[in-house]
Amino acid sequence: MPLRPDTLGMTVMLALLAALGPLSTDMYLPSLPAIARELGASTAETQLTLSAFLFGFAVGQLVYGPVSDKVGRRPVLLAGLAIFLAASAACAAATSIELLTGARFVQALGAAGPIVLARAMVRDLYDGPRAGRELSRMGAIMGLVPAFAPIIGGVLQGLFGWRATFVVTALCGIGIGAAALVALPETMPARSPGPVSFGAMLRSFGALLRHPTYRIYVALAGLSYGGLFAFISGSSFVLQGIYGLSELAFALSFAFCVIGYISGTLVAQRLVGTRGLDGAIALGVICLAAGGLAMLGLVLLGLSWPVAVILPMTVYTAGVGLTLPPSQASAMTPFPERAGAASSLLGIMQMGFAALVGIALGHGLGARAWPLALAVAASGTSAFVLFVLTRAARRI
Repeated sequence: MPLRPDTLGMTVMLALLAALGPLSTDMYLPSLPAIARELGASTAETQLTLSAFLFGFAVGQLVYGPVSDKVGRRPVLLAGLAIFLAASAACAAATSIELLTGARFVQALGAAGPIVLARAMVRDLYDGPRAGRELSRMGAIMGLVPAFAPIIGGVLQGLFGWRATFVVTALCGIGIGAAALVALPETMPARSPGPVSFGAMLRSFGALLRHPTYRIYVALAGLSYGGLFAFISGSSFVLQGIYGLSELAFALSFAFCVIGYISGTLVAQRLVGTRGLDGAIALGVICLAAGGLAMLGLVLLGLSWPVAVILPMTVYTAGVGLTLPPSQASAMTPFPERAGAASSLLGIMQMGFAALVGIALGHGLGARAWPLALAVAASGTSAFVLFVLTRAARRI
């Protein structure tokens, strides 16, 4: 039976589709040091498998949204899932860091489709604060993936090695794809007129970028996610390599930080109903700045305890949960006729910025923790300053 709007089943289905991207990254985080050892790669080369995924995500989102506006969400979604499954198998079979990096790029090309189209489907089905609540509900469900994926990845690493994480990722993709094939209906009310062309995509993106509030909310989403990705890409090297945590202890610490994100999404669901989308974002950017600056201060003081990173990051991730879903909803709200393109461009800029943060962090980390803290603090503080300075512009 096809899923219907305003049901838990639809929310869970869309959340699982959007969770394929985090699943592809978070499950193999505990294996990064082992991958570096087995494939003879440096920290920067191994971290590039994360940044390559982000770049692939950005490139993939260039296509999925605009094409789905023309031909429908469902066929484009299924195509993306097929690419994701094939590339996940290639990751499991990679024999060098270069092959793994390339396979991760292609894996991201596939994973970009489900997350872009899940956001577009939310905009197809809901509007305004209701869309913000739905994205926050999806975020709460998605939060379970980064909470448990590193733990599962740590267990798989200990029992079978890092290749097993990609095998399990592929199996999860098969299950989610089968459910989407059977139960997910087409949500787009009407297809956009005109042929699919690169020029049409650029014109659609240009119209979006000329909208001032779209630019602001996309920047808020990108900054909040940039600090989060800095932690995702650098935490295993810092918490395991510098603070000496085991693979399982790292996974549990990572899960603790995810609790902050889930808590933020749950609070956001209530706030968008009482204080609007900007009300949730306002509290979110305070948490982003406070968490980032607290981490930087504790690390610079030389505290040797992992909590110097973990506790401030939990505050920061709560800010991500409060900021990211409402910012995404606010960015897409004015564009019901091109929800796919709005979702695509949002994702391109969000993931592209995060990839640049990850590359810079990979070259700066080494045996030091302060570059990670600086990246998180800079992202959180910038989001706070941007929100405060654009109060008048956001009312246009």
